Amino acid sequence: MTAESRTPPKETSLSSEDLARRIDHTLLKAEATREHILRLCEEARTCGFGAVCVNGRWVSTAAEALHGSGVRVASVVGFPLGADTTRAKVAQTKEAIHDGADEIDVVADLAAIIEGDTRYLLRQLLAVWNVCRSMRPPVLLKVIIESAALTAEQKILACRIAEQVGADFVKTSTGLHPAGGATVEDVRLIRETSQRYKIKASGGIRTAQQALAMIEAGAERIGTSAGVQIVEELRAAGR
Repeated sequence: MTAESRTPPKETSLSSEDLARRIDHTLLKAEATREHILRLCEEARTCGFGAVCVNGRWVSTAAEALHGSGVRVASVVGFPLGADTTRAKVAQTKEAIHDGADEIDVVADLAAIIEGDTRYLLRQLLAVWNVCRSMRPPVLLKVIIESAALTAEQKILACRIAEQVGADFVKTSTGLHPAGGATVEDVRLIRETSQRYKIKASGGIRTAQQALAMIEAGAERIGTSAGVQIVEELRAAGR
């Protein structure tokens, strides 16, 4: 188990600086332009966010803009449906890492989860994991399970496979599924299923209260496009 995948003690009264370091500042809109991505990166530098999360199209732009800043670059793979073939997801992963991604957020195949096709799901995620772990230093892998679209049993199955693969994080949502995004209940269920991965809560998190509730429930990362507002809200409260 890597240091990144160990579960730290819960912290329910984080300062704005501590929370900022846990935020993946996210922009995944299809209409995002280079100007928008550069603004995202500047906000990440200014606020001290842990990472930015962008589409593969913009990884090299973000990596160049954030070089030497300490802010990591995460790229989504198989986004947003998760229905890409294994070969396509592997190719996307390789290209994103080549362009400067430090972390990969891969959308798990929902059909495989719903059908209980553990063999397909395991083989596909292992193929992506192998690419991430072949790099020096190893690239962090987050598995997006789209929890709001699944039953409790399906969520547990997806988490067990992510655990078996050795994923560093299980991530709740893409933020684009009509079923919804992250919930405190889902974060708790994902945490209860295993302690061997960390949790990234994402999808619909727009306030400091929501972000802190997710962390209290067991999340170590928050994926949000509202990071600036969340940090400013905490600062205004004297934190």
